[in-house]
Amino acid sequence: MTSFSVFRVANEPEFSAKVTTATLNDLPAGDVLIRVAYSDVNYKDALAAKENGGVIRSYPMTPGIDLAGEVIDSQSAAFAPGDQVLLTGYGLGVSHPGGYSQYQRVPAKWLIKRPDALAAKDSMIYGTAGFTAALAVQALEDLQLEKSAAILVTGASGGVGSVSIALLKKIGYTNIIALSRKKDAQWLYDLGAHAIVTPAEVMPEKIKPLAKQQFSAVIDTVGGELIGAFLPQIAYGGGAFLCGNAGGIKLETTVLPFILRGIRVVGIDSVNVAHDRRIALWEKLAGEWSVIDQLKTQSISLAQLPTTLEALLAGTHQGRTIVEVALD
Repeated sequence: MTSFSVFRVANEPEFSAKVTTATLNDLPAGDVLIRVAYSDVNYKDALAAKENGGVIRSYPMTPGIDLAGEVIDSQSAAFAPGDQVLLTGYGLGVSHPGGYSQYQRVPAKWLIKRPDALAAKDSMIYGTAGFTAALAVQALEDLQLEKSAAILVTGASGGVGSVSIALLKKIGYTNIIALSRKKDAQWLYDLGAHAIVTPAEVMPEKIKPLAKQQFSAVIDTVGGELIGAFLPQIAYGGGAFLCGNAGGIKLETTVLPFILRGIRVVGIDSVNVAHDRRIALWEKLAGEWSVIDQLKTQSISLAQLPTTLEALLAGTHQGRTIVEVALD
């Protein structure tokens, strides 16, 4: 049987994360066999490739929480050979082998047909990061803020943060503040940021229960101490949209921003979103919300994954990285 390339993480006899070979017989159970063309790189993928990263449920495992490709074989009436599909979330790359493989077998209920207006590579330029950003921006729109309202985006140079900025600009927001340690990141201005601030510039010396109302909304991709400091700075009727925990999982706050300023905190989960909602949002990203041509991207092969994943964990990675799975 023909072999193909796969990036696999194992923990015996010692931890390893490397490109190896596999056959179709090595793939997991599933209704649909896919020839994978592209995947991408997310923070969860970097944790999955790290020893004791806290993501992988069992070893060995193929990381890659996203994939785009072509159906080769299907036991589901919903898909036929030749269908162009994409998959983000669910258990992919965590409890079920993921997108860093030239072939993958998955449950049909996880898949959606890729919108005609969205190329396979472009769908992975978005990937989970873009889909998460779209969920956050969609939730933010429910606040019905003025387009001149100050919107803070943390982790701005990362995937979710940068796509959020582009989407906010696309739908008309003009006062987008990018939180990043990279003050000279001109590409964030090009995406639509009105200003770039560092954590040191906006973190108060002492976090008070209520502070000056500086932001109408916050899209937070970092978590931890940062969001605890920003909640007291959100203006009356505003909100915080939480979609990351790279800075930690603990949140320290008081009830005052909620009961005295009426702010809301909305959790953004992209893993288990309902199927119909997924389809609608991907259609929106392919159409009226399309920002593909604005995003900072780079492409790598499976063999280049270790270096890129290390950069992401070190905080030196910027923008979106596409994995051209079919190249290896």
